[in-house]
Amino acid sequence: MTPDSTELPAALRARLATDPLWDFALALYARPGAEAACLHLQDDAGLEVIELLWRLWLFHHGLAAGPMPDSVARWQAEVTAPLRRLRRSLKAEAAERESVAALRQRLKAAELDAEREALARLEAHSRRGDATHRSLTSADGLKDALPFHARLTKASHRTALERLNDQLDPQ
Repeated sequence: MTPDSTELPAALRARLATDPLWDFALALYARPGAEAACLHLQDDAGLEVIELLWRLWLFHHGLAAGPMPDSVARWQAEVTAPLRRLRRSLKAEAAERESVAALRQRLKAAELDAEREALARLEAHSRRGDATHRSLTSADGLKDALPFHARLTKASHRTALERLNDQLDPQ
């Protein structure tokens, strides 16, 4: 596979299968500063955490993802985002009412399930032979794997990306 190739060799597909995206996402998100970095990029820069985690997973395996599949973008817009908005809108009231706090927890669980489904769809897309990913060279950095990197112009966005990059292979 050449750096310009979109063909994913069987060996690389097998390696992706041994490192499931959900497990990778949970492990990365739990590392110091990763959750805050992801949420900052989502809330301040408008990035979808799910897309970011998917692209970081592929970058970790030496790949740059092609475009986000339309079906996953639709899922995020029609299922995950409304659950997130509703959960967030109940935050203040949940602090005052136990019943609302319980409802908010159920919404949070549903949102997590929706995110897990999105990641499963992205993983399946990436493991198919027709996924439009390209190989990265050893000289390529995270900026080469993220198509939205150029629009992240705030220092806080760059710092968040650096934190995530540092946490990909913590020592």
